[in-house]
Amino acid sequence: MKKILLGSFVALSMTSTVAFAESTPAMFSSLNDFNAPAAESVTGVRLAALHGKTGDVTGVDFAFGMSESDNITGVNFPLFIGGNRVHNSMTGASFGLFNWHEGTDVGANLGLVNITNDVTGANVSVVNYSEGYTMVDVGAVNMSNDSHVQVGLFNMTKEIKGVQVGLINCAENGFLPCFPFVNFSM
Repeated sequence: MKKILLGSFVALSMTSTVAFAESTPAMFSSLNDFNAPAAESVTGVRLAALHGKTGDVTGVDFAFGMSESDNITGVNFPLFIGGNRVHNSMTGASFGLFNWHEGTDVGANLGLVNITNDVTGANVSVVNYSEGYTMVDVGAVNMSNDSHVQVGLFNMTKEIKGVQVGLINCAENGFLPCFPFVNFSM
């Protein structure tokens, strides 16, 4: 009886430790903040189905639907369809139908629509919209508060630090506020 109680206690202790672990090498996430195992972060691989939400991901974040995290270092990669939402920081690359990043990015965002804040790297998409700084935007429509380089059909920024190349280029500090083909700061 003592061995059974001791074995049960050890098994329960191990289960509790795993259930509330700070980090895990693999995670499955789904609706209603379901994460298996329950952990604050993933160092390895995460699969999000429909809508998966977790703290930090270091490694590869696969999604069939929407992947949501606080921070990611590595790659966001949807399987077939999907999008990525990052609340604080992304270092690496995000591929998706849409990439919605509210903090700072270092790397590349590739998708149909990129909604970002501060990007040191590149946004490559049909539509790139940033409320902050972008280093390089390449797309049909590029809009930002502050940009270094924009290449697209329509480019708009308050402050261009480098050059805009496209059909229509608008920058408040450009040599003209709007100009076809090319615009740059004065």
